[in-house]
Formats: sequence, C-alpha cells, structure tokens
Amino acid sequence: MNRPANVDVLLQPRPPSPLQEIRDDRFERHGVRLLLKRDDLIHTAVPWDSDVLGPVDLYPPGNKWRKLAPNLRAALAGGHDQLLTFGGAYSNHLRATAAAGRLLGLRTVGVVRGDELAGRPLNDSLARCAADGMRLHFVSRSEYRRKAEPDRLARLVDAAGARGAYVVPEGGSNALALAGCAELGRELRGAADVVAVACGTGGTLAGLAAGLGPGQRALGVPVLAGGFLAAEIRSLQAAAFGGPAGDWTLAEDFHHGGYARVPAALEAFAADFASRHGLPVERIYVAKLLWALTELTASGAFPPGTTLAAVVTGRP
Repeated sequence: MNRPANVDVLLQPRPPSPLQEIRDDRFERHGVRLLLKRDDLIHTAVPWDSDVLGPVDLYPPGNKWRKLAPNLRAALAGGHDQLLTFGGAYSNHLRATAAAGRLLGLRTVGVVRGDELAGRPLNDSLARCAADGMRLHFVSRSEYRRKAEPDRLARLVDAAGARGAYVVPEGGSNALALAGCAELGRELRGAADVVAVACGTGGTLAGLAAGLGPGQRALGVPVLAGGFLAAEIRSLQAAAFGGPAGDWTLAEDFHHGGYARVPAALEAFAADFASRHGLPVERIYVAKLLWALTELTASGAFPPGTTLAAVVTGRP
C-alpha cells in the first residue's frame, strides 16, 4: 500500500478534545461539578480520503492516538515498515495500532495474550484488528508475562515473523507516549481540581499528571486487579521525565473483578448513565471510571466546590 501524502495530518490528533459539563444530581447534591473530557471525539475533524484510506471507522479508537502518534512518528522516521505490539483479546490498543497501520500503510503484528484463543473464532475486537490488516500471533500467558525481558522479547519478535519491526509496548505506554499524554494535562490546566482517567498500563495517567498545573491532581482508576500500577507509573515517569512528575493518586477498588469483567451491576450503571446523558459509555474503561467517581463522590471523597473532569478515553 502506498502511504498517504498527508502523513503529518493523519498523525495529528486535533487537540483540544471537547470539554462537556454534565448535570447529574448524584454529583450536584454533594456540591461537586462534573465535566467530561471527550477524548473519544478526538478524531472528528481529521480529513480522510476514501479512495486511499477506506471507511472512516478505521480511525484509531479514542485517545489511544495520543500515545501512538509519537511512536508512529519514530517508526516512520526510522524507516520501519512494520509495527509489533501486545495486548489481550479485548485490547483497545491492538485495535488502535491496527487502524493506525492501515492509515499509514504499515504492516502490523499483534502479539495476543492467551494461546488458547488461537483455535477459536475471533471476538469483535480481534476481528476488527484482522480486518484492518493486523496479523495476530497468540502466545501463552506465561510467555506473555515475560515479554519485557530482552531475550524473551527477541524470541517473541522472531516467532511472530516480525524481525526488524518497530516494537510498541503493551498499551502503547513508554517515554514517547507520555509526551503525548502530557498534552492532555495541559489542555485541562485550570479547568478542574481533579482529573480522573481509567488506567490499564498507566501511561495516560503518568503523562496526564505531568501536564496538569499547580494545585491540580490526577486520579487513576485501574481496570485490572493486582495493585501493580503505582510502581509502573513511577517507572514510566522516571524514563520520560527523569523522576516523579505531577500529583497523582490511584483508586484501586473499582476494577469489578478484573480486565474486561462487566458484571450486571456495572452494565446497568453504564446503561443508566448513557440514558441520562445521551453518552455512549464504553464498558471496559469508561464505565468503571464513571462508577468510581459516582461512588467516591457519594462517600465524601471530594469536598463541596470540587470540579471533577473525567477523561472519556473511547466509545463502545
């Protein structure tokens, strides 16, 4: 595939994304103001050419573009024609990378956690990746856990037939990505006291906190169980900024059983929020974030007069 001439335009996520105020009595009765940072709408102004790029729904989902764009620029600058990255069966990051590869004419390989999935029909998320041209390589969960070890990574790349590929880490989270996410924080300077975001690998939170202004705090809501995220965020900030950056905390008790777990109560909450506000609520990340903010507000975690901004990272 020939790469589009307007690569620089395609790599630009058109910030700032919209900031929308939500009137919800579950917050207002506690004197808390709720804003939604609509990063799910970050691509609405990007031009496209159907003869070159295909349908408009091939754009990467939500704010994953903030982390991907710096890595894509580096891949192109280095002369790479192939990307390799990692994710689970429902990974938004895999979808984003596959779509970005299609946009830029780059081959993509997705290393997928769980070799038991190899012989099964693809779910909707992985089917979307495949439709965008991503070659899927399934590995065991034990092998996947060791992917950060240099020798294991080299063997994974070889086994996937992707030697020479530009490697993007799981979730897109690395030092380059944090620079893109810091811009999200700068867009929100002065707009809110607390800026909250759902977290998978922690890269968005790590960059967001660095970009916020004095007196602002970033709040992360992990969507995975395990309690490993704080150390990962500190490590990412050290790599990107040389040390801690910004004020951030984690609310660890709202993962609802783990990644991609959507129990009935969370499903009902998401459907109700969507009905109240006309907002399509993505279940794996955004629903858990909004649930957490609702519960924390009810418990008095935010003093009256607090303005909250919730980052809506993607759409269903």
